[in-house]
Amino acid sequence: MQRAWRSWLIGTFAVVLLTTATACGEQSGTAAAPDASTTSEAPVPTASSSPGKAVTLDDIRKQFPGLPTLSEKATIQLTVKGQPVEIELDGENAPISAGNFVELIQKKFYDGLVFHRVVREPSPFVVQGGDPKGKDPNVPLDKLGTGGYIDPTTNQERRIPLEIKSSDDQPLYGGTFSQVQQFAGKSPKLKHTRGAVAMARSQNPNSASSQFYITLADVSFLDGEYAVFGKVTKGMEVVDKIQQGDRIESIRIVQMNDEAFQAGATSEPEKTAE
Repeated sequence: MQRAWRSWLIGTFAVVLLTTATACGEQSGTAAAPDASTTSEAPVPTASSSPGKAVTLDDIRKQFPGLPTLSEKATIQLTVKGQPVEIELDGENAPISAGNFVELIQKKFYDGLVFHRVVREPSPFVVQGGDPKGKDPNVPLDKLGTGGYIDPTTNQERRIPLEIKSSDDQPLYGGTFSQVQQFAGKSPKLKHTRGAVAMARSQNPNSASSQFYITLADVSFLDGEYAVFGKVTKGMEVVDKIQQGDRIESIRIVQMNDEAFQAGATSEPEKTAE
């Protein structure tokens, strides 16, 4: 995987917040786990909390207004080939990533989408889906991987910032641990163990939208580079059998505290489960 990271001197802050680099006509690129082929400019720092100050959910919502958030854990069920997979979403440690996923579930966005990328050779790696173009059976699988959720109210792709919290509870937004000196050498709170659920993106750290992947093995080299926001708790044997081209029949919310979820600014309220 090609990398062209920009190094920064950030200082000793409790959190580093960076913005999405989407100016100058930047293209989406390929949303993927670690072998994304597109390059992009690194984001630049825009705001930081005071040293020693704890970062609250309100701080995050103010920094990224309009994005959905989830402040607690929730349980969802993904069904493929008639078989259920239970996943725990971790809004406590990835509120934007988990909130974005919840909102797309509520919209039934994932129903009928295809797993367009499955990597098992030379060793088990990931299964990936969530490209909206995958609902069209006439689109070849090798043409999928660049699409994201288009907000119908803006007709633009919604992108969310890269979101990773360190094991010492310092959240980083908009950059990877290897990009930001303050986080170099740290471990993330949510790791890429077998069954981890994470956001796929291009090399632009802030290009995640709707595509996600599930790890088929421990892949620690992704830790601190991609945003994990959940894990498979039941049905990993079903995930192990997913083939390229299999479709997500449905994803439904099984358990969630409605008060812990805040919808995006442009979203209409919908039922969270059937």
